[in-house]
Amino acid sequence: MIKNIILFTLFYTLLASAQESIPLPSIPMIPLIPATPIEKVEEIELENGEVIEEIWDLIKTNTIMVKSNVDIVVPLEIMTDVDIKALIIDDQKLEIPFEIELNKEPDKKDFYSLNYSETAIDIDNDGKIDTHIISPKYINKKVVDDNLLIIDGQNISVEGTHRKKVYINIEMKSRR
Repeated sequence: MIKNIILFTLFYTLLASAQESIPLPSIPMIPLIPATPIEKVEEIELENGEVIEEIWDLIKTNTIMVKSNVDIVVPLEIMTDVDIKALIIDDQKLEIPFEIELNKEPDKKDFYSLNYSETAIDIDNDGKIDTHIISPKYINKKVVDDNLLIIDGQNISVEGTHRKKVYINIEMKSRR
């Protein structure tokens, strides 16, 4: 028992002496009130070479509270992907309506429009335009459901499965 107490005391003194040899970095306290200068010393050199120290006394300190308002504008974005699958038999003409959903309702009426990378498409690459995309001139609601894809089977001469990617973005009305 005494042996354990001596070992504990020896171990404790070793730890205490090891901690004293390692200096701990001091963390400065954060002031609760911003520090204000009490006086300012300025050295002025006269024409004869004499230097005078001039002390400015602090007359008044103020704390100013600033309030700021920030207007955040979220851009209008297309939220949905449109994937259209159709089966055309012979010279059949199909009109397929589709919807495009936006992230919010447009803030201005008759100002934004949909811009497609292509509106007249040759889907089978035979040189004849066989697919058309029709959309309203302006988008004024969150879900644009007046869009139409028209596929004319007369102009499709190559059989098989045809795929085409058309990119859509939102344009603003130009100011002239």
